Amino acid sequence: MLFLAMAFGALAQAETPKNSEEMYTYKQIGNKYVVSINNREEIAKALADFCEKLKIKSGTVCGIGAVNEATLRFFDPKTKKYDDKTFEEQMEISNLTGNISTMDGKTYLHLHITLGRSNYAALAGHLLSARLNGAGEFVIEDFGESIGRKYSPEIGLNIYDFKGRPAQEKRQD
Repeated sequence: MLFLAMAFGALAQAETPKNSEEMYTYKQIGNKYVVSINNREEIAKALADFCEKLKIKSGTVCGIGAVNEATLRFFDPKTKKYDDKTFEEQMEISNLTGNISTMDGKTYLHLHITLGRSNYAALAGHLLSARLNGAGEFVIEDFGESIGRKYSPEIGLNIYDFKGRPAQEKRQD
């Protein structure tokens, strides 16, 4: 019975949406933001929420920290598909780097990550998701304009679209 109560409580907690203040804190310095994502938060979700709330339509992101779960992707250009793999262990983020744009009117984060294992081996790839277990310190630079993306059937990826309307729009504050 205790197990069921605990399981139900965990499910109820997981379904409760968090507000931004519960996911991160930040400080703005010019067109850059120093963002501290709270322990146990999912990195990509928190970064996307941050960009949505502050209306950041293009920019860069970099960061460091520690995670205990990460799902990485590797793109195979022959099949034009991603191969996803989840790692569940304590790892250091030696580097997270990426860019911010929009696609179909929504924030689009393209993130890559390098993770260090306890035996000092490294894992790297496209970041699908990662749960912080320790610090999560990130810097976001806002370019102040909108850059869009479109799907390229030839490549099999979502690429920048500088000819499309979103790339020409300037952000209105």
